[in-house]
Amino acid sequence: MQVEKNRLPLGVEFFDKLRREQYYYIDKTGLISELEKRMGKVNLFTRPRRFGKTLNMSMLQCFYELGADESLFDGLKIAQDKPLCEQCLGRFPVIFLTLKDVEGLDYSSAEANLTRLMQLEALRHDELKNSPKLLPEEFAAYAELCRGVSNEALADSLRLLTQLLARHHEREVVVLIDEYDVPLAKAYHAGYYREMAALLRAFLGKALKTNSYLYRAVLTGCLRVSKESIFTGLNNFTINTIVDEGAEEYFGFTPSEVEGLMAYYALEKHAAVMKEWYDGYRFGKAEIYCPWDVINYANKLRFNDAAQPEAFWVNTSGNELVQHFIAKADKNTKNELELLLDGGTIEKSLRLDLTYDELDRSIDNLWSVLFTTGYLTTSGEASQGVYRLQLPNREVREVFLHKIKEWFDNVLVRSSSATNELQRALASGAAAEVEKRLNLIMGRMISVLDTKARAAQKENFYHGLLLGLLRSEPEWLILSNAESGEGFSDILIEAEEPDTGIVIEVKYAATFAELEAACRKGMEQIKERRYDERLRNEGRTHIYAYAIAFHKKRCKAVMQQL
Repeated sequence: MQVEKNRLPLGVEFFDKLRREQYYYIDKTGLISELEKRMGKVNLFTRPRRFGKTLNMSMLQCFYELGADESLFDGLKIAQDKPLCEQCLGRFPVIFLTLKDVEGLDYSSAEANLTRLMQLEALRHDELKNSPKLLPEEFAAYAELCRGVSNEALADSLRLLTQLLARHHEREVVVLIDEYDVPLAKAYHAGYYREMAALLRAFLGKALKTNSYLYRAVLTGCLRVSKESIFTGLNNFTINTIVDEGAEEYFGFTPSEVEGLMAYYALEKHAAVMKEWYDGYRFGKAEIYCPWDVINYANKLRFNDAAQPEAFWVNTSGNELVQHFIAKADKNTKNELELLLDGGTIEKSLRLDLTYDELDRSIDNLWSVLFTTGYLTTSGEASQGVYRLQLPNREVREVFLHKIKEWFDNVLVRSSSATNELQRALASGAAAEVEKRLNLIMGRMISVLDTKARAAQKENFYHGLLLGLLRSEPEWLILSNAESGEGFSDILIEAEEPDTGIVIEVKYAATFAELEAACRKGMEQIKERRYDERLRNEGRTHIYAYAIAFHKKRCKAVMQQL
């Protein structure tokens, strides 16, 4: 009889739910030992989105919080450390906040969301309502928290709640803050960054700095926002970023963990595809897979053995960072992007402690953000502070290709002078001018042309490139892959001039030296298959036939009048 397999935890971020309902779980409880034995009183872990930060924070809450269900940790690594469990398991009051919803179109809206968050956490600790250990003024302060506070009272609310809980339970408090940097990111994009930074500086600083009621604090986020902007004067602070050693394996899946998951679900034959698409991250010295991708693709494969990989991780956000980066790209940056897309590496001096309002001051700052948020990874440190960067895997490469094409479509093709001159050359039969104009345009763009795809797919890219350039002419009827003669012509154009028609056959050349031969092949195909027939049936008598061959950023164009 076939044994029923545990479900994969798609979107399950609560540790207790995952354990009680028998989802597949990769043991990350070693993080607790790391915190207790080697890390500081206040700890910040920065990792990209969807690498298990929230689930780990839920695990910490389930471990530390008073009244903990000890059975949740049965069979897990932490259960083997009896002294640590006796000292910490279920021993502390816990404050757990996730700041992902502290946002708004303006500062007042975001502040109101933080007020509501603190109100809900205060209400969760209703043991304080009738505590015999609180002073009268503390009762009043708790009642105010439960009603919702703002302004200066909000800035002190987190510290105040630690005081009240410590007083009632007569023990120090664990504070867990997930996605601490989301309010800053949202404020940066909405235009109230300085106000939000000031609020969080006070909100976190009062609670984490010289707070005698605090046992331990753990924060997670994507960016390590500079200590000077948020954590001023915080000396008991340990930061673990994606370049730091220690705790590497606790966020994301290691190769052995992915192998174990694939074997459990009998998916071993898909291991190479899983690696190509979702491996490639490097945290400290560890090789790491994106867990969100692994779980999603494995789940698809369980129900469809022929399921194709998808960009699961990159589809969970709008990828504004990539778009913002590409919009600022100069010629040198474009060349570096080409190298990355071709599987190469670039060397960059990175800043890992930016403030959001510094992002636009230098293109190098944007490289740093792309690195810390998971769009780039490192193959090692070339020298002090200088890292060799590369795209981690196929998934991230696909989003760069998509965004670069979108950028090109939306920006370059709107250059009326470039496209108008190209269109005039095509309509007059000037092959040399067509070639010149296309080479100039391609010289300015970010090249995504020399991919590892088959030649036919490369021809499709150049085909799409030409269509994008030509469709800015509103008076032309442009047909793509239209049936004509004895086949399907790449591009047919009915020009504004009623007697003029244009046929274009697109070819890809494997080398620059083969461009001319590819053009000859294209012209022979036009004539042999009579691609001009459809235009002649429309009464057009002046037919310009173009064979245009491409290789990387160069092209060759030949024309014959049919």
